[in-house]
Amino acid sequence: MAKGSTNSLATSLSDRFMDVWKLLSETTVFLSRTKEFNHYEEQLRQWRAELQSKRKDAEVTQRIRTELVTLRKNLRNQGYDLSLGRESLRFEGFRNDACIREGFKRLVLFFAEDDLYWLSGEDNHIALADFLEVRLDSLSAGGRPVRIRDRHYLWYRRRGNELVISGSDTETKEDFERLVARGEANTLFLLSKLKSLK
Repeated sequence: MAKGSTNSLATSLSDRFMDVWKLLSETTVFLSRTKEFNHYEEQLRQWRAELQSKRKDAEVTQRIRTELVTLRKNLRNQGYDLSLGRESLRFEGFRNDACIREGFKRLVLFFAEDDLYWLSGEDNHIALADFLEVRLDSLSAGGRPVRIRDRHYLWYRRRGNELVISGSDTETKEDFERLVARGEANTLFLLSKLKSLK
């Protein structure tokens, strides 16, 4: 069995056995971060009202669970990563090197015309940015050049399902404000691109 089908089977089983309220909540949070939310908002509201008014009706609960599982499967087939509904992104001002004691790590983000590139590590932010530029130059040599539009020098930390991002001494206030606005406008994009950031 292919790895992808194993993951989708595990995800499907997880959906089927998850508490229906938790399933509805996670689906609602995920969809609220997408442009499609207005297409599903009324249906989500109806499911919530039905579950509240008929909380002891096992048939209603099972029907709604089945409909939610089908919706989630369709969203996955469209390429959405619903696990991001459990994730949150938080911007917390600026930090200096002392934040390493709190568990923060260095991160550089480069927004290009077509994608987001990042590198984390123990080197200082300027060195990390130089390493990332070298990588991107080698990608450019093999094809279309990677044009960087925005550079960010940051600190990050995972707190459970929350990704906390702060500006570093190398980041300007204006650049950080631009990142915050971009992150708040498209949280799922940033979370999906930084999913493997540990």
